[in-house]
Amino acid sequence: MEAFDAVAKTSLLTSALRAQENLREDRLYEDPYAAHLATALGWDLFGQVADATRPSSTQPGSQVTSTFDYNAIRTRFFDEYLVKATVDQGGGPAQVVLAAAGMDTRAYRLAWPGPVNLYELDRPAVLAAKESALEVVSVSPGVTRRTLGVDLLDDDWSARLRERGYRPDEPSVWLLEGLLYYITEQQARRVLDQVRKASAPGSLVAADIVSATAFTSPAMQPLLDAFDRWGCPWLFGHDEPEAFFAEHGIKAQAVQPGEEHADYGRWRDAVHPRDVPDVERVFLVHGRRT
Repeated sequence: MEAFDAVAKTSLLTSALRAQENLREDRLYEDPYAAHLATALGWDLFGQVADATRPSSTQPGSQVTSTFDYNAIRTRFFDEYLVKATVDQGGGPAQVVLAAAGMDTRAYRLAWPGPVNLYELDRPAVLAAKESALEVVSVSPGVTRRTLGVDLLDDDWSARLRERGYRPDEPSVWLLEGLLYYITEQQARRVLDQVRKASAPGSLVAADIVSATAFTSPAMQPLLDAFDRWGCPWLFGHDEPEAFFAEHGIKAQAVQPGEEHADYGRWRDAVHPRDVPDVERVFLVHGRRT
């Protein structure tokens, strides 16, 4: 994995988290391929996250960030979102774009309700590593899957996406999962502008984002320190995600884990109303391109 940069290596952490979830009897989703993708590095990062979020022995009762449950909820939430979104698109094959796809296996493991043209965008080294790992299990996608090796912070990727068969004049479904907090606000705005430019009105867009308050929360500090040590610090958050996405032509709503439709019986932390100040939050955002 020498060709992976620090952010790309977190895709291996996500695979380890999903592989661990797949071992649970009460798992929120099925991902039989994640264990083939995690690698030793992914499991090492998994262990470091476990250490960073372990309850404090010197401060009993201190809040602990629910990293593992959050990842499970996020995966299930976006699984359901993508399946429903492809039904809502109607017409011919739905267009689904996974930006920063990493080691995502939704092309293989979801029960897609109809024909889908699915585009996975990520660094060439990440996509190549995934292809190599999945060859071992000889699995076939349930969609028409097209990969595109790009740097999402490069301004020319939308033209290359069209060359792969994507139709910008037809509605599409976009997922930006595990991306926005690793890049600067300026970069996040540029990516969303690119998504808007590449998608037809009525297209659907989903992403996860953390609050700006999360960066100053004592409860978050051990986790933030871990990502900083790995060389991929969290760089951006926003306390009003609906307003942020609206600035880029996406009318969105945000839900917090633990709220209705984003709980699944797994969120252990308190869920504070949005008008309560100075609370670290994570948001699952979904909306429509205007």
